[in-house]
Amino acid sequence: MKLLLELKDDDIGVLSRKIKTEIRSAARAVIFSGNKIALLHVTKNNYHKLPGGGIEKSETVKGALIREIAEETGCKIKITGEVGKVIEHRSHEGILNRNAGVLQTSYCYLADVLEKGKPNFDEGEKEAGYKLEWASLDLAIKMIENSKPNNYEGKFIVKRDLALLRAAKAIAEAK
Repeated sequence: MKLLLELKDDDIGVLSRKIKTEIRSAARAVIFSGNKIALLHVTKNNYHKLPGGGIEKSETVKGALIREIAEETGCKIKITGEVGKVIEHRSHEGILNRNAGVLQTSYCYLADVLEKGKPNFDEGEKEAGYKLEWASLDLAIKMIENSKPNNYEGKFIVKRDLALLRAAKAIAEAK
């Protein structure tokens, strides 16, 4: 999969720390239902993001993607192509150990909705105020451009997902 972007603390205006790093892989998608795509509004932290999440040890990337999309959007999907990957070097945020950093690779795909349902957010997502929204690709890009995340993780997510959405738009325009 093509590397679209590599992000470091400097890219969000934070000094990096030299600490132990956890490795994490994630699967994300630009999911189309007609001419609209799914976005998650993280209301507590004032930003929008693409649906998706961590790949568990027993899962394939695409298997994790299908599971995460079902959980976060309630949708059954058909994967239709690749967008690309983004690597994030976050030195201030470990997943399992808050004193560690995280090296996360996000693999992003294009997908079409086969069947809509209701999201099944976990407690952390509910606490963060996740809300599923649908918008045109152009509007979704503007929504993420206008996001003002008030936390460390959100600043990475906005840059990551903006790169992924712009790549998805280039793919759509090339068809």
